[in-house]
Amino acid sequence: MSVKGSKPKFAMYWASSCGGCEIAVLNTGLKILDVDAAFDVAFWPVAMDAKYKDVEALPDGAITLTLFNGGIRNDENAAMAKLLRRKSQILVAFGSCATEGCIPGLANLSPAREVFDTAYGTVTTENPKGVRPQPETRVPEGVLHIPVFSPTVRTLEQVVPVDYSMPGCPPESHQIAMVIDLVIQALQGKAQLPPKGATIGAGASTVCDECPRQRNVKKITKFVRIQELESVDPNLCLLEQGIPCNGPAIRNGCGALCPRAGAQCIGCYGPAEGVVDNGARLITAFASVVDSNDPVEIERILDGIPDPAGQFYRFNLAGSLLHASRAVR
Repeated sequence: MSVKGSKPKFAMYWASSCGGCEIAVLNTGLKILDVDAAFDVAFWPVAMDAKYKDVEALPDGAITLTLFNGGIRNDENAAMAKLLRRKSQILVAFGSCATEGCIPGLANLSPAREVFDTAYGTVTTENPKGVRPQPETRVPEGVLHIPVFSPTVRTLEQVVPVDYSMPGCPPESHQIAMVIDLVIQALQGKAQLPPKGATIGAGASTVCDECPRQRNVKKITKFVRIQELESVDPNLCLLEQGIPCNGPAIRNGCGALCPRAGAQCIGCYGPAEGVVDNGARLITAFASVVDSNDPVEIERILDGIPDPAGQFYRFNLAGSLLHASRAVR
């Protein structure tokens, strides 16, 4: 996978995301030294001075492993996805933004014009001249170019073929460390990588399977925000206390950290294995704990869920069957 006598090359790129994935990699602690020992870091803009032209100058396939975090929101993101796909032997969609679209993907519910109106024309922005971003701006030094905003957020796999997906917002540092170990051992001939297309750094079941809370009471008559309750039973399933918890449809691997701490799962590890659409699976799961057999009553109770779009598609809208609102399409 590398030229004899040289170390394999590593790259990491940050597209449309918050940067939490980069921090999660650094949070692996001393494990980051193993990366430095096993790889030459060819491209990692947040950690080193590197230019796009440096990547372009590399032979195709010269980079052994690229962790690509962030969704595809503009033409620069898309161009870098295509460039790094061409230069990389192994391309990993790293983190929820790359694998699912994550929080930025909720903007797919609004046309780009409304997104810009909110960012540049509401009371929180001082913009008396009503300036909007332009692809080109002439200045005394020449012409400045900024990336062109795409109609929707896309996942990395919706733009280029991906070898592996590693979910999480961000991925848990211990899971990152395990994957780093596996790749290093595979490069040394001591282990085999999973089949292409696999999800790595996560489980194949649901958060509920990692959660110690008791289940199967199924007596919900309404859904409430957790802060509306005077007290929360520390031993009973949060969903069965009427607290919208996404655990039944979400891939495990995080250790059920949120439910263990008394907070509902919000879905950052993405759909569990075999789930075709996250929202549809969650609606079914929520309906299953309602204390009624009357379809009208069940629908009324489900209608009481605060912010259903954010509840069911908070991390997954861009990667779901829905993908975007009709107005955006």
